[in-house]
Amino acid sequence: MSHSTVPRSRAEAETTAKSPTASDDAVGPGGTPPKGKLGLRHRFRRDRVLLLMTLPAVLLVLLFNYVPILGNVVAFQEYDPYISDNGVVSIWHSPWVGLENFQRIFEDSAFWQAVRNTLVLFFLQLLLFFPIPVALALLINSVIRPRVRAVAQAVLYLPHFFSWVLVISVFQQLLGGAGLLSQLLRDHGYDGLDIMTDPGTFKFLVTAQAVWKDAGWGIIVFLAALAAVSPDLYEAAAMDGAGRWRRMWHVTLPALRPVIALLLVLRVGDALTVGFEQILLQRDAVGPGAAEVLDTFVWWNGVRNQDFGYAAAAGLVKGVISIGLVLAANKVAHLMGEQGVYKK
Repeated sequence: MSHSTVPRSRAEAETTAKSPTASDDAVGPGGTPPKGKLGLRHRFRRDRVLLLMTLPAVLLVLLFNYVPILGNVVAFQEYDPYISDNGVVSIWHSPWVGLENFQRIFEDSAFWQAVRNTLVLFFLQLLLFFPIPVALALLINSVIRPRVRAVAQAVLYLPHFFSWVLVISVFQQLLGGAGLLSQLLRDHGYDGLDIMTDPGTFKFLVTAQAVWKDAGWGIIVFLAALAAVSPDLYEAAAMDGAGRWRRMWHVTLPALRPVIALLLVLRVGDALTVGFEQILLQRDAVGPGAAEVLDTFVWWNGVRNQDFGYAAAAGLVKGVISIGLVLAANKVAHLMGEQGVYKK
């Protein structure tokens, strides 16, 4: 045996025996890569059952959420769906008009009125509607008896299952011209009120309807976040002399802050969507000047007036602005130290 192949000392021999080789790094026991270094093929084999389970959902998302995005090309056309029975053929043969539809939008006063109404409703609902589920969740969470807490949560959550037709009918029976409130005022010698047809109070009416219908849905999210708070934190705060309000301010609200930030970002991204069905059902009662929002503007021009290219251009503008609002709100969440929709 040559001298170069013999270790110089016992320590060197042990070191040589313990040191892994390049092939050992690449392949672990059983011929599989070591932990943390799995290749794409091995990860696919390991997770193939989970991938097959998610495949139908992925296909549905691609089919109904991403494939229709290709139809936005009609925003640059004078689209005529009656050219052919096949929608793809109609898009292919419709005349190309470039940015003409977008120019019409920016010169249309009705579009800017719809934008103004949309933003007013959004900010009003953000100030009046968004904090209410948080306050109700804190109130329900402070109830000691589980039975009372369950009943209160069920009562508040029940209107979420009502359709907007039923919700508006209930408000009509209460606040309409022949409703309960008007009848009560007339019985006492006053003039009746018809809040349902008053353009000046329409934005507050829509907000009240949204609060009554969907506040219970938001409560569930915040109660789930409160359930994850350790009782030890409350006990430690109580031992330090913190009262009920101090514990809520220093323990409960910090635990809710990540959820509040996430829902606020999502709410800002939905700023230009303020309830299509709800407003469409009441649009004729108060007039388009008070009730026209971007969604009803797109529907009225696209479906009723058959101006599909113009409506698609308005919808595309709305989508671009919504993406910008989500990115801006998520950036604010990052500056506040929260994760938001995605990490940095």
